[in-house]
Amino acid sequence: MRDPRFEELFKPIAIGPKTARNRFYQSPHCNGMGRNYPSPMATMRGVKAEGGWAVVFTEQCDIHPSTDSARNVRLWDMQDAPILRRMVDAVHEHDSLAGIMLAHNGYITPNLISRVDPLAPTTRPVFGNYPATARAMDKSDIRDFRRWHRTAALNAREIGYDLIMVYAAHDLGLPMHFLNRERNDRSDEYGGSLENRVRLLRELVEDTKDAVGDRCAVGLRFSVDELLGPAGLSCEGEGREVVEMLAELPDWWDVNISRWANDSATSRFSDEAHQERYVSFVKSVTSKPVVGVGRFTSPDTMLSQIKRGVLDMIGAARPSIADPFLPKKIEEGRFEDIRECIGCNICVTNNFLMAPIRCTQNPTMGEEWRRGWHPERIPPKSSNDTVLIIGAGPSGLEAARVLGERGYDVMLADARETLGGRVTREAALPGLSAWARVRDYRLQQLAKLSNVGLYPASEIVPDDVADTGATLVAVATGATWRTDGVGRARAKPFRVHPGARLVGPEEVMDGRLEADRVVIYDDEHYYMSSVIAELFARNGAKVTIVTPGASIARFTEYTLEIGQIHKRMADLGVTIIGHALVDEIGMEEVVVSPAYGGDAYAIPADLTISVTVQTPNDALVKALSAGNDGSRRIVGIGDCQSPSTIAAAVYAGHRFGRTLGIAEEDIDFRRENVELAEDPSVVELSASVGLAG
Repeated sequence: MRDPRFEELFKPIAIGPKTARNRFYQSPHCNGMGRNYPSPMATMRGVKAEGGWAVVFTEQCDIHPSTDSARNVRLWDMQDAPILRRMVDAVHEHDSLAGIMLAHNGYITPNLISRVDPLAPTTRPVFGNYPATARAMDKSDIRDFRRWHRTAALNAREIGYDLIMVYAAHDLGLPMHFLNRERNDRSDEYGGSLENRVRLLRELVEDTKDAVGDRCAVGLRFSVDELLGPAGLSCEGEGREVVEMLAELPDWWDVNISRWANDSATSRFSDEAHQERYVSFVKSVTSKPVVGVGRFTSPDTMLSQIKRGVLDMIGAARPSIADPFLPKKIEEGRFEDIRECIGCNICVTNNFLMAPIRCTQNPTMGEEWRRGWHPERIPPKSSNDTVLIIGAGPSGLEAARVLGERGYDVMLADARETLGGRVTREAALPGLSAWARVRDYRLQQLAKLSNVGLYPASEIVPDDVADTGATLVAVATGATWRTDGVGRARAKPFRVHPGARLVGPEEVMDGRLEADRVVIYDDEHYYMSSVIAELFARNGAKVTIVTPGASIARFTEYTLEIGQIHKRMADLGVTIIGHALVDEIGMEEVVVSPAYGGDAYAIPADLTISVTVQTPNDALVKALSAGNDGSRRIVGIGDCQSPSTIAAAVYAGHRFGRTLGIAEEDIDFRRENVELAEDPSVVELSASVGLAG
């Protein structure tokens, strides 16, 4: 039964000639599958529709070989139709509207596969470090671009899409490059004044509406503020003026801020609904429906956006990844069952790594087709095991939840009084409090299961196991950070003087460590060094981070955080020394040597923190395996086997719980192969099944 408080979220809304059944709109988002893994992509989108999202979009769709992103879907011509039609059919099966975002990324894409010249309003280097230059578009190029876009829109209509969106956002869309004065120094009718710079965008929307407007809604995705001050569009300046100029032209507005790192900022650097102050003006200047995003996780916040007239529809990418069934759970009043996005952006990383999407909160994300994992349905138990899980961190909690829902009798024990393992400890560090949702969601679900017993403050030793009567013991005792400097760059430990203070992240998380001068050695290249640096800097310490890399936290380039991390370090006065190794830890100083030659030098320090790698806490699983008399099975899961991200730990627990009792040869791991037809110009995709890894 629908909760009447949230009735506004479930009212239909007209979008041009189409009607969305509610106000939930899955924004276009990358997924690392696209054209390379079409069936997983389509199935994932279909699950979103099943979960109640009235509008489900593709990621950006490349419209021509001159914008070859290599990892997204494409619609160069109707050869690409079969892949896109799979997505449309999957979405329509659940009475949702299928949307496609037509995109040309201009100078952003070096076109390494198509080898077509990149295009830009004016000559400029392509984005990133690739040594190539985008060609300045002449009038014939602009006419060609408009023709490509129109053709793609017509093809999208033929494929069956309901909503077609013109893309001018994130500093990715070519029309956005024409709008930006620093990327467009043309002197013709497409440059100079704002009216001239907006001309191409206006023409694209008009062309698209003329082509498909009788059968499809045509929208505009637009970044109203680039957060560049006078150098870019702003919600108080030219960004607002663009909306005013085109106010009634599209059938709906999908508005956000630019660049992608600002739009999809992590919870460490932004709160829920953080874009409201930039986009709230849009509804005052247009009568058309307005969609916005803001990592919305709270039903109350979503309702507030609608009732206060900020938005007409709730746009979401990351929250729809963490919980594809978020709309249905709100509709049914099952708020405690919502898997709230933690804003870690692990979902973004695989777009850069060109692998299927993953999610810390939702381990089924990206596995809907290839493993057949549904986020809300799980098969009943298929063995008579009684399971003891030792360790209530992310792996142990997820394994207990899944096994409990399958109907197994489960005992979950942890040596600590407070459950959650590394999640609980890391969530206490600066900026990571939202990560506690990983623990809280699972504890809420476990509280409903009478067949799962929780035993905090219960350290298990090998002699205790026989008394439990468990036929299967899963050890999920996590991992411990090394403190000796051994990692990717160093194969040998630091030289450490007697009495020198050298610790790892564990000691930091155990409690406050007093220090005036702190050196952190970062050979992890993820978030830990910077959050520890922030902790000490905010407590008044002088902090220096030494790293073998060119910068700290290099992996966070994939989570879109690296710029914000470095800015925060600068704001806090943290010194960063790159291309360097810590060699020796003394009582009052740390000896550092340049990685590529040069004289060693000393940095004053009374505390050194080594952040390199984690080692598995596998002693218990080894002891239990060695002493096993064959009456029970012993397995290790998660970090105690292979330390990695929290997302990997949750996935390991889920995989263990979901596949227990299923023979290995019966575990699907479907993959798509290209098969050549008799006609050499035709290829077909077929599915094959292998064993789970």
